[in-house]
Amino acid sequence: MMLKKYVPVVALAIMTLAGCESSGTTNGAVSVSDSPQPTAAATAQATVQPTTTPSEKPVAGTSDKPTKVAMTGVTAVRLADAKSGWIGGKGWIAHTDDSGAKWQIQYEGSGEVKQLFALNGKEAWASVGSEGSLLSTKDGGQHWTSVGKMPNAAFFHFISKGEAFSGNAHTVDGGVKWTNMPVPEGITGDAYFHDANNGWAVKQGKDTIQIMRTQDGGKTWTSAMSRKSAESITGAVIRSAGANDAWVELIGGSGMTQTSYSLFHTKDGGKNWQTVLANSTAGGGPAPGIPAGDNTGPKNTGTKPGPLYVVSPDVAFMGGQCPSCDKPNSVGWTKDGGKTWVNGKETFTGYGELLLAMADANQGWLITNDTEQPSVMYTTGTGGVNWTKVHAFDAPK
Repeated sequence: MMLKKYVPVVALAIMTLAGCESSGTTNGAVSVSDSPQPTAAATAQATVQPTTTPSEKPVAGTSDKPTKVAMTGVTAVRLADAKSGWIGGKGWIAHTDDSGAKWQIQYEGSGEVKQLFALNGKEAWASVGSEGSLLSTKDGGQHWTSVGKMPNAAFFHFISKGEAFSGNAHTVDGGVKWTNMPVPEGITGDAYFHDANNGWAVKQGKDTIQIMRTQDGGKTWTSAMSRKSAESITGAVIRSAGANDAWVELIGGSGMTQTSYSLFHTKDGGKNWQTVLANSTAGGGPAPGIPAGDNTGPKNTGTKPGPLYVVSPDVAFMGGQCPSCDKPNSVGWTKDGGKTWVNGKETFTGYGELLLAMADANQGWLITNDTEQPSVMYTTGTGGVNWTKVHAFDAPK
């Protein structure tokens, strides 16, 4: 199979906009998220079944004739550090080393990029297409090779060049083979494993919501939190910044372009929990995990959740979206483990998926999408207080 040709993309003029804030991109200890979406309930695994996929091989490239790929509709983003990282779209992966001012296409092929993950500036992975092809680079994206296939559509994160997790699936050979780790029956959303021992999952009871924890790789699970809830959950998003750390987003009902949700955090293995957000809405109902009639507590802006990005046990960012607003996107954050929440004052256009990635507590990227307007990238160096518009991508066809 031919090695692909890489096509430099002429950067668009930088436009600045004065404005209204690591997760696993620079090390394997912390993990990040893409936009939270309700997922199908995972099933219990009585035994661990290996899934074998093809070994690493070069990815088929484009033709020898230079072509310009239209960088429309950004679907995934991942930073290596504050200045460098990758984005992907339908049939392409691009890289920047100047905070998004200029981009170079590194991969062209079929299929939409679903997820990206960067362990550092050299080693990164991409999940591509509905079949979940897993691509890998070891040289900063100069060459992408086919490793195999993803075992599921859950959020994946690598903690070393060989070991990774995707929901309850585990690999120790860089994604060539995956095995399923046991999870409780009837969980909602995907389980999340911080490492080979420590994992978290969410269960819905008759009128309660339980957050479950394992410390032995899924062999046994115990209840780390149980709450009465006036609202059932339709999904759950879990991220972790340490063996005893967990950020758990519970997604409730939806209606009238509104979705209710809540965010809880523990940094001591579930002994104590902080209610970070409790967003009840008229269309979606009460925030899940919150007692009936309790409308107090911190709230994120917008009427539905955007992407959750965890930086450390103290720092997390979350987008908010308001589909009925002129500028539907915003970003809020906590820098004290969830004790207080700050809603950013800036709002952004774009009625498509909102993408967020942070290098640390102060520096990060925000990308807005729209079906009719170009995707736009903004950067912050002030922890989300101010954002600067740095790049407008190609307009949708």
